[in-house]
Amino acid sequence: MDRLTSLNVFVRVVDSGGFSAAARRLNMSVTTVSNHVQSLEDRLGVRLLNRTTRRVSVTDTGKAYYQRCTQILAELEEADRAAGALHSTPRGTLRLYTGAALVRFIAPVIDDFLSRNAETSIELTIGERMVDLVEEGIDLAIRATPPPDSSLIVRRLTPWRAVLCCSPAYLETHEAPRLPEDLAGHNCLRYAFYPFGDEWRFTGPAGEPVSVRVAGNLLTNSAEMLRHAALAGRGLFLAPSFVVAEEIRDGRLVRLLGDYPPVEFAINAIYPHRRHLSTKIRSFIELVSERFADQRRWMEHATG
Repeated sequence: MDRLTSLNVFVRVVDSGGFSAAARRLNMSVTTVSNHVQSLEDRLGVRLLNRTTRRVSVTDTGKAYYQRCTQILAELEEADRAAGALHSTPRGTLRLYTGAALVRFIAPVIDDFLSRNAETSIELTIGERMVDLVEEGIDLAIRATPPPDSSLIVRRLTPWRAVLCCSPAYLETHEAPRLPEDLAGHNCLRYAFYPFGDEWRFTGPAGEPVSVRVAGNLLTNSAEMLRHAALAGRGLFLAPSFVVAEEIRDGRLVRLLGDYPPVEFAINAIYPHRRHLSTKIRSFIELVSERFADQRRWMEHATG
């Protein structure tokens, strides 16, 4: 039998003055209550209670054991309350990973989170590689591309579309593509973690899927490097809208293939487990989700 349950049953028998009263309080049968006490006595090799047909009395050993049991149960209850308090208030270090292009959105969330939760700290790692959250002990990742590990929990924060663009200088020496298949004749600046590899995907005027195999002389995991190369006139960039919105607005980059929008992606919160999610992680996810709901209108405008 479960030892902790047996301890609790024994204490209730002593407090109630008998097996029947304890059984009613515990919503158990009298036989079950008796079996729990017997199990303790067998384990200890001593008699804790003297039973007669009329009454139950506590032995001297039982009295000493009862005092220790009540202390243990009280400390356990206090530990449960303490654990509940820790779970209800964000505490401890949140280990966060995100890409450089998302820092502008994440930075104010981090500032707000730390202001609201004085007992928390954040370890932020910025990078472009596909991290192993479990292996590297990362609590939460905010990414603009889906994770390769399907066992991870993914919470969608906001949709986004890429923008096919290039600099005006590139168009001075190259004819602008009119159809997706024209991209095969252009130098395409490629992001290493684009989910479909060298196959760039679009949606046609009638909603049909369109894809084209591309090639180019620059492949990198850095969106910033690709932005710089596009501005320098090196080729075509299938860019996240939030990376090039300002450059398109001021004319330093030009949008292409307006009738063929690239397929939609999402910025996601990614974490290893759904069960027993700590309060610090859950609170940050709720806050970043709220903030990205505000950013959604901006991203839609950037791709409109």
